[in-house]
Amino acid sequence: YGAPGVELAGLHKEMATVTQLHFLPGQGWLLSLLDDNTLHLWEVCQKDGCSHLEETRSFGLPGRPGSDSSNCSPGITRVTVVLPTSACTVACLGTEGGAVYFLTLPTLVLLEEKTLFPDEILQSVPDDYRCGKALGPVESIQEHPQDSSRLLIGYSRGLVVLWEQSTRLVQHLFLGNQQLESLAWEQSGKSIISSHSDGGYMVWAVSSTGQKTQQPVMSTIPYGMGAKRGQLGGEGQQSWGSEGAREQFLGTGVVQLGEKEAQGRPSGSLQLPERRLQPALFQTKQFNDSVSSAVPACPLQVLVMELSDEKSEHAVSVATVDLLQDREGFTWKGHDRLAPRNGPLLFPPGFQPSVLVQCVPPAAVTAVTLHSEWNLVAFGTSHGFGLFDYYRRNPVLARCTLHPNDSLAMEGPLSRVKSLKKSLRQSFRRIRKSRVSGKKRLNTSSPSSKVQEANAQLAEQAGPPEVEMTPVQRRIEPRSADDSLSGVVRCLYFADTFLRDAAHHGPTMWAGTNSGSVFAYALEVPSQEKFSERAVEAVLGKEIQLMHRAPVVAIAVLDGRGNPLPEPYEVSRDLAKAPDMQGSHSMLISSEEQFKVFTLPKVSAKTKFKLTAHEGCRVRKVALVSLASASSEERLENCLACLTNLGDIHIFTVPGLRPQVHYGCIRKEDISGIASCVFTKHGQGFYLISPSEFERFSLSARNVTEPLCRLD
Repeated sequence: YGAPGVELAGLHKEMATVTQLHFLPGQGWLLSLLDDNTLHLWEVCQKDGCSHLEETRSFGLPGRPGSDSSNCSPGITRVTVVLPTSACTVACLGTEGGAVYFLTLPTLVLLEEKTLFPDEILQSVPDDYRCGKALGPVESIQEHPQDSSRLLIGYSRGLVVLWEQSTRLVQHLFLGNQQLESLAWEQSGKSIISSHSDGGYMVWAVSSTGQKTQQPVMSTIPYGMGAKRGQLGGEGQQSWGSEGAREQFLGTGVVQLGEKEAQGRPSGSLQLPERRLQPALFQTKQFNDSVSSAVPACPLQVLVMELSDEKSEHAVSVATVDLLQDREGFTWKGHDRLAPRNGPLLFPPGFQPSVLVQCVPPAAVTAVTLHSEWNLVAFGTSHGFGLFDYYRRNPVLARCTLHPNDSLAMEGPLSRVKSLKKSLRQSFRRIRKSRVSGKKRLNTSSPSSKVQEANAQLAEQAGPPEVEMTPVQRRIEPRSADDSLSGVVRCLYFADTFLRDAAHHGPTMWAGTNSGSVFAYALEVPSQEKFSERAVEAVLGKEIQLMHRAPVVAIAVLDGRGNPLPEPYEVSRDLAKAPDMQGSHSMLISSEEQFKVFTLPKVSAKTKFKLTAHEGCRVRKVALVSLASASSEERLENCLACLTNLGDIHIFTVPGLRPQVHYGCIRKEDISGIASCVFTKHGQGFYLISPSEFERFSLSARNVTEPLCRLD
């Protein structure tokens, strides 16, 4: 990794762990050591105008583990230390047995006559220090900062030797008795520092030739017993002097890794444009011991932020939206909403909070979308959805989506654990039912089975015959209307389209729920000149119920040419083509089990595709993506990308919903990876591979994830 866009990758032929990496400064070379005791040289090579990392040579010491020609214990020649010299002509290898070997660079040829065995060092060690004990493995090799012919060699037992390569003489002995971990030179070469297994370090003076030093000039244990190499943590950090030392410490966080000229092409690179620490917006509450630690103290809020080049001190506006205002008989029994801090707060340049919207009842936000041209933000929870005008700072709409029997949702998140057994029972019932119905369909010769099949087709609300009879589609099991969490809002969508009639288009908002319900609202949005004079109004235009009550994953409107509606902001800035408002629009609804296209404004079914339901396949994430040809940016194809719970990605045409290709992308056992996956509109995607790492992939032949860079 280097400057933005500079990223090279290589893969060893051997399936072994990489234990060490070493740059050869200014050469475009990299040394890697594997746990099979082999050393590999990588070179930055030019090909087709781009740089690539290629393995050019490898080397293994005689007697390495697994070698048939070994005449000694395999561990004796296990490499513990690698030091490329500053001239990049030789690499020094320290080993488990205490020997030091020398290799030419970049050819990786062993210089046998230069090998330094521990017996040669022991000849210069006093008898009272030797005591019949071995020196142990080589723990560190450091080149003299002023004279590259002299090497500092440290052994595990604690002995440190200053070795002159050309004369093969021991110039200085440092007779340490504490197990050695690492060594470092002071820049002038007049002293060295050794660190040890007890968490301490020692400073030794380097004097004239032929000296033997018994005691260091300073010895201290700053971190307490048991600190290991590379570990700076625990109690030691807490005893670090003044706050000024801590600023000093943070100031060393930026390191320049190289001086080579590097260029990266933006198409393959990722850059972090903004990262800010914001002041705390809420007053936290202390819970007494009688309250369970699992009580959620921070339900999510909706926070609208604006980009500013300057710091600002202001109070954040707070508004509440009651999602139960139109429903009687529901009483919230869960936790209270968080209390925002009063008064102005100081915000650094960047994204600054302008308004905070809190839901009543307080609950995690399950869906959110924003339309900056209309100054509207829509949000959903497990209780319903709301629409908020962040310019006038007032609610526009609140709609409760709870089923009359769903009293569980009113008791807070903790009580939902109680519904787990019920959900499992329902799942097993559906599985058993599907297996039984599957066995019944095997006997197709009896008259009764044909009647059952006809009834099943009617129950499934069959679409066009050619779509219904495709062999890859399977029966979808209906879901109960009173399933727990049926009111959870899964998706929200803004669109300028035809909802009231076919002659007039206008702003709309769409919401999809866990129970297969879709709500469409026509919006009266004033012109920008009259934002401050007139309020936004919302009127329910359509209410759709999917027959099988599968959760609605996504909603999208297609224009008269069958293309997805572009981002309004991009159209207003001439960054995208305006949509076709002459032809009739259509709407794509993606549920967990099928995709369906409806005509607008009549909302009549046009075509559909059902994923395999009997094999446990469910839609988890979908996106409309625009895939450009590798040969020409002008050639675009709009597709529907779908990630399933099995970790597979399927590509369909739009609006025809014809299957194109499918790939295995994420392991089906990686539930968090599948849940975190997002698509970009140009066919790339990201998902978490750990709580702090993400993987990047691409479905596009043009926008590949392989970094294309050049090192001069």
